[in-house]
Amino acid sequence: MARYLAQIIVMGAQVVGRAFARALQQEYAASQAAAKARGRSGQQSAAASSITGMSLQEAQQILNISTLSPEEIQKNYEHLFKVNDKSVGGSFYLQSKVVRAKERLDEELSIQTQDKQPPERNTET
Repeated sequence: MARYLAQIIVMGAQVVGRAFARALQQEYAASQAAAKARGRSGQQSAAASSITGMSLQEAQQILNISTLSPEEIQKNYEHLFKVNDKSVGGSFYLQSKVVRAKERLDEELSIQTQDKQPPERNTET
């Protein structure tokens, strides 16, 4: 009886292990395909998300913006930063999330600015 129970447990673990490995392979393939589709700016954006620990969408939601305009980002940042100031009864945690969101959006703006500039050519011969 114990032998059969052990065999069932081992077989179940093997099935779950194979399913997990297959799901991991599919996720990796999908991630690679998405990275290729995004191109260079997508890689930089993904790196910025990794560094700041916040996605672009999350940063936009925190600062309540739909387009990446520096004026709107700054206006919403200043308002939310003041409202969440600890001296006026706000939350330091929320204030820090606002700061991180602004940093992430500023990084995205700089990436987009770099992509729009034509590559510099070396004219020395």
